[in-house]
Amino acid sequence: MKQILQNLGSGETLLAEVPAPGVPAGGLRIATRASLVSLGTERMLIEFGRANWLEKARQQPEKVKQVLAKIKTEGLFATIEAVRARLSEPMALGYCNAGVVLEVGKGVSGWRPGDRILSNGPHAEVVTAPANLCVKIPDNVLDTHAPFAVTGSISLQGIRLLQPTLGESFVVTGLGLLGLLAVQLLKAHGCRVLGVDFDSAKCALARQFGAETVDLSQGEDLLIAARTFSGGRGMDGVLITAATKSSEPVAQAAQVCRKRGRIVLVGVTGLELNRADFYEKELSFQVSCSYGPGRYDPDYEDHGHDYPLSYVRWTEQRNFEAVLSQMAAGKVVVDSLISHQFPFSRALEAYAAMDSDSALGIILEYEADPAVWQSAAVRQIAHRPATFAPAAVPVVGVLGAGNFTQRFLLPALALAGSQRRKTIVSSVGVSAARAANKFNFENSSTDAGQVLDDADINTVLIATRHAAHARQVVAGLQAGKHVFVEKPLCLTLEELEEIKQAASTARSLLMVGFHRRFSPHIVKIKELLAGARAPRSMIYTINAGQVPATHWTQDPAIGGGRIIGEACHFIDLLRFIVDAPITSAHADFLGGPDDRLGDIAHLHLRFADGSIGTIHYLANGHPHWPKERLEIFSAGRILQLDNFLTLTGWGWPNFRRQKISHPEQAYAAELKSFLEAVRTGGPSPIAVEEILEVSRIAILLAQSRGAATA
Repeated sequence: MKQILQNLGSGETLLAEVPAPGVPAGGLRIATRASLVSLGTERMLIEFGRANWLEKARQQPEKVKQVLAKIKTEGLFATIEAVRARLSEPMALGYCNAGVVLEVGKGVSGWRPGDRILSNGPHAEVVTAPANLCVKIPDNVLDTHAPFAVTGSISLQGIRLLQPTLGESFVVTGLGLLGLLAVQLLKAHGCRVLGVDFDSAKCALARQFGAETVDLSQGEDLLIAARTFSGGRGMDGVLITAATKSSEPVAQAAQVCRKRGRIVLVGVTGLELNRADFYEKELSFQVSCSYGPGRYDPDYEDHGHDYPLSYVRWTEQRNFEAVLSQMAAGKVVVDSLISHQFPFSRALEAYAAMDSDSALGIILEYEADPAVWQSAAVRQIAHRPATFAPAAVPVVGVLGAGNFTQRFLLPALALAGSQRRKTIVSSVGVSAARAANKFNFENSSTDAGQVLDDADINTVLIATRHAAHARQVVAGLQAGKHVFVEKPLCLTLEELEEIKQAASTARSLLMVGFHRRFSPHIVKIKELLAGARAPRSMIYTINAGQVPATHWTQDPAIGGGRIIGEACHFIDLLRFIVDAPITSAHADFLGGPDDRLGDIAHLHLRFADGSIGTIHYLANGHPHWPKERLEIFSAGRILQLDNFLTLTGWGWPNFRRQKISHPEQAYAAELKSFLEAVRTGGPSPIAVEEILEVSRIAILLAQSRGAATA
């Protein structure tokens, strides 16, 4: 299928061929009939992409601070590579979509294939959307009109914050799409409206909708007009839908309001406020958040947990419905807001039209018959002819094409020796298509079966979200494939037992991506410690930093939390350095509000040879301190490893210091050793017994918040 993508690094807008998405649990799969181009949000993204690096930095000063902090802790080259990788990720454009339901996901009721539907899906021939961000389109609302309801819900949420009552007077500053829809919605509330803009044509449209206007291009004065319009009382409130760096719209809003008036910002402006204006009138000022309650709440949007109507009357979904109902009743009219219409095949012309003075509502119409997309199976899209290889050469399929995979695993795979890269899969087809093109895969897909059920593929790399790892590992082993899975191996002891059973009967290799074992520094540490036959005392401090509670890795059911999801790395490394089984493990978690997520912990390990190790996994430190520091005390000597960049020794004959500039080379060494084992039929570079042992300890420590016997 085709989809519009934006490259934030180069500024290029593409009509790209990508795999069609499958139906998600809790969501719907939709064939698009029409979508609306957002002149505000999409133009901002395109202009940001076209800007050079200096201009990008000026636009996002808070990101510059993050980059500088990253340079201090991870080095210049690693930071540059991370920034380039982030900017090179294609972004899907669009969020106003009307179409028909193709498939209904698990756990969703009230929908059936063929229903006409509005969602916040992007510009693509097929989209998916969570059920709470979808509503049915009334029969008398056209496909080309319905997408305006998504934009209208943004205006409506701002109006709800204004709390208008019948007969009140309001200013709408900025008469673009948001402003013109707001004018109509305020009129539907029984309010008097004064519209303000520099564009005479938009002022004329606002007058068609029943507003009086102030045409700033004609030198008309807002303060005088507002005083006259309000009969000298002052305006009851101001809705700002303009997009400008200036703070003047907010300053003028304060000046035209009556005492205790309300100001709501829906657009984007400067926020240099004059305290006296707000103080003397006791004005209220509020910034509106997109479509309304539920926005950016993963429980609502992703997991389908609706807010009770009796407590939250107007969610983002119910705001969609409200605008559509006003359109169906003829109180919100959008015919005159459509300035351009293009078939989707000419979408790039639509983006060129954004720069015209007459641009307002740009509609894309989709030509494909929905029946074309009716099949539930999502098949691969070929990028290049297959090249057949001898059986001894790994034929690789990859599940997962996220930022980590594309930044670390796939470049490492390219350096790991002879192989055939056949298929890469992601739930979002955009990332799979990009990875396939960049790293020379034959196919991309959104269907995991294209890898797991393909008899030609003998080696699977799994880099999906953590909750899928166990199921995909077992499926891969049962299909006779060699399996490399990014950490963690699984999230529960029950899953671990299933993997143990599958591995015990499999004739193929299983390996977890514990790449730290393969660092040149760890190789040197093992070499040095080989001559010091004494128990080791190890202190491993991880300045992990905070991850928001809403991030998927913090969800126990999806990410498993940070002890299982990340600290397993450090448990494995100490296990590897000692080369002896873990006999006991204990965890002390920080109490109080700072550890609400259970990701501030001190993990204590004891090994069969008498060695001990303590892992300080901390989310409450300062970002400028090193991210990782490993200290090893043994036989009167010390080794200290900082950020996998510098290894320093005290008391070691002929060794004092070793530095590397590219710690990510451990990924290439890791995959090279795994693929070599696949080619030669040798043992896994990490013994299955150690993988199971480390995974079990990590799960026990995370679940128990206390003692865990190995």
